[in-house]
Amino acid sequence: MLKLRLSRGGTKKRPVYKVVVADSRFARDGRFIEKVGFFNPLLPKEKKERIGLEAERIKYWLGQGAQPTTRVARILGENELMPMPANGNNPQKAIPKKDRKKEEGSKEAKKEEAPKTEAKKEEAPKTEAKKEEAPKTEAKKEEAPKKEAKKQEAPKKEAKKEEAPKTEAKKEEAPKEEKK
Repeated sequence: MLKLRLSRGGTKKRPVYKVVVADSRFARDGRFIEKVGFFNPLLPKEKKERIGLEAERIKYWLGQGAQPTTRVARILGENELMPMPANGNNPQKAIPKKDRKKEEGSKEAKKEEAPKTEAKKEEAPKTEAKKEEAPKTEAKKEEAPKKEAKKQEAPKKEAKKEEAPKTEAKKEEAPKEEKK
C-alpha cells in the first residue's frame, strides 16, 4: 500500500522532514518512491519556508490510491490540497491527568442536574394545559343553558331592558379604574 508520509532528516534535536511517497512496508527513513515536499517544524507557522509541497504530484499520488498519514493529512488540509481530517487537536491532552479527571467529574455533575430541571419544566406546562382545557368545556356547558334561557326570556322584553343598563354601568366603571 502506498503512503504519503514524513521521512526524518536533519541533526539531533533539529528535525527536518521530507514528504515522500513510499510503500508502507519500507522503513520510515528508508527507500521511497518520490519526494513531493518538505516540512520544517522549527520555523513559525506564519513563514512560507515551513512547508513546501508539489501540489500536482500530491494530487496525482492521491489519485493513484496513496493514503496520507494523519500528520501529512493535516499538512495537506492546511494547504487545501485535501479536506481537513476529522480528528484534530485534543486540548484535553495538554492538561495533566489529575486535573482532567476533576474537570470531567464537574462536567458530569452539571449534565446530571440539567436533565432533572428540564424534566420538571416539561411537567409543569402539561398540567397547565389540562387546566386550560377544563374551563373551555365548562364554558361550552354554560353557553347551552343561556341559549335556552334567552328563548324563554324572549316574550319578556322588559327583563332584557333591565339587564342592558346594568352592563352599561359596568362599562363605565372599567375606564375609571384604568385612569387610576
